[in-house]
Amino acid sequence: MGSEALWSVLVGGVVTAVSAVGAAFAFKLSNTPMTSLSSLWIFMGAAYAISLGSLGSAIGIRISGSQAAGVLSEKPELFGKMFVMIALPGTQGFYAFVYGIMMIVLSGVLREGAVISNAKGLAMMAAGIAVGSVEWLSAIAQGQASAAAESLTGRQPNSFGQAILIPALVETYAVLALVSGILLLLWISQAPF
Repeated sequence: MGSEALWSVLVGGVVTAVSAVGAAFAFKLSNTPMTSLSSLWIFMGAAYAISLGSLGSAIGIRISGSQAAGVLSEKPELFGKMFVMIALPGTQGFYAFVYGIMMIVLSGVLREGAVISNAKGLAMMAAGIAVGSVEWLSAIAQGQASAAAESLTGRQPNSFGQAILIPALVETYAVLALVSGILLLLWISQAPF
């Protein structure tokens, strides 16, 4: 647990630095005077979403890949089936990336002369952290579910169809987080506050 805590601190520092650079770039690009920290909040939320989703996907793929390597050492003919299950936890990283980009675009922070309230910036940051957290945790859970499915497939290769349902069910919540996050972003970007 100590190394994961260290990674969390490092990711937090990188996210903050990237967010500050992104916000400064947005102000410079749009010729907008820095009257609020809203751009910083938006970039921090996007950076958190992307980094947490990507970190979770990397951990999930490590978990499922380790199990698949064990199965493949005994049954190399199952590579195609193992590859699908190894790759499944990687989707959360893509969802988080799409969400982070949509967050920046929908916020309007890159528009010239854009004035965004601190309330909108904070709301978007909170949404980004929430979506990133769900993507992070679901990617790790999906890696564990994929490892269990790989073990089952290794023992009973004909059960691949049933086994793949185990990690696919976890995917449902990653997609749910993405869709609800996008709907929330659309609402926040249209809200009058």
